[in-house]
Amino acid sequence: MISILHRLSRSITHLLVFSLMALLGCSDSADERPQFAFVTNGVASFWNIAAAGSKAAAKEAGVAVTVVMPDGLTDQTRKLEDLITRGIDGIAVSPINSANQTDILNKAAEATILITQDSDAPESNRLAYIGMDNYAAGLMCGRLVREALPEGGEVMLFIGRLDQDNAQLRRQGCIDAIVGREPDSTRRDPPGASVLSEDGKYNILGTLTDRFDRAKAKANVEDAITRYPNISAMVGLFVYNPPAILEALERTDMLGKVQVIGFDEDESTLQAIQDGNAIGTVVQDPYKYGYESIRLLVGLNSGEESNLPADRFVDVPPRTIKKENLETFWKNMKQLLEDK
Repeated sequence: MISILHRLSRSITHLLVFSLMALLGCSDSADERPQFAFVTNGVASFWNIAAAGSKAAAKEAGVAVTVVMPDGLTDQTRKLEDLITRGIDGIAVSPINSANQTDILNKAAEATILITQDSDAPESNRLAYIGMDNYAAGLMCGRLVREALPEGGEVMLFIGRLDQDNAQLRRQGCIDAIVGREPDSTRRDPPGASVLSEDGKYNILGTLTDRFDRAKAKANVEDAITRYPNISAMVGLFVYNPPAILEALERTDMLGKVQVIGFDEDESTLQAIQDGNAIGTVVQDPYKYGYESIRLLVGLNSGEESNLPADRFVDVPPRTIKKENLETFWKNMKQLLEDK
């Protein structure tokens, strides 16, 4: 529960900020609307869609939102510190490394209203998580791989980093579905190890990370093509990974010879599905992440704590996009962005 003392401390912080502005001779036209922040875990097209949703919700509610797109773990931590210092009314953050950010997240939770979105930090004092079940989404992605390779084959996974809670769960779900295991979201296969299905049909060669470095992401794909000439499928688990796979395959004249399975809704990925160069992608709803984050923060800031679900999880289910449902999905996505 957000206590009266908690709200009072935020009010005092705001009063001190405005008083300091007056002493410094700042204009009295400062924006006095409630101020919220939507903090991503990097810079990507996925987050542009989420930002549009957060701004739409802020406009409807008559509040202000600052979208913060940090460059790595250190930058995200520093920017969270800055937001706390500013006396922000609420923060929705996608933690880059929840295990190592508990201190800063709890500091934010003490100073303001804190929720997580996209990737959770369940050990922190955040009030709620808005997003999807990443393990379930990974299972959906793995099923796409099996659909693309009914006779089996060699598969490589590509992802930005594995520090994040969502990345670990997404990857593991994908692996478990490909090799046909009983689902277990607590399982963790080592990133560098290969995983072979019991029937020997599917061999997951490993998981290559790039730390959000687009050049490295492409180089990883090219290295995999060279090292594994019999590779059958490549799976990109972050939004920019499928486009990197497609570009590297085209450059090496392997486009159409290796099955591509994606995650998220980058336009290059969607175009590849339309062109027959990717079988499908599992999409989140970043627009709704942004929209629901601000909507929930506004309600909590107004004392509407009854809006919190009992399990503190606002579920935004993933979807599988293939050629048959691509047109409608793409049209709706473009419309949302055009409207905002």
